[in-house]
Amino acid sequence: MTVDTRGCSCPQPVLMTKKALAKENAIEVIVDNNTAKNNILRFANSQGCKVSVEETGADECVIKITK
Repeated sequence: MTVDTRGCSCPQPVLMTKKALAKENAIEVIVDNNTAKNNILRFANSQGCKVSVEETGADECVIKITK
């Protein structure tokens, strides 16, 4: 499942990530700012998830999260 949070302001990206993780064991989250990226990484780590980040543009990246 891919969650596109581009253009969303906090806390929306984290809430969207949390909702997707409740349904799926592995997701990809697209973010377009460092604040959302850091908040999602912090959330995923607090849940004990495996996380990787792929930089795709200037401020854009894809965060892969697996439970």
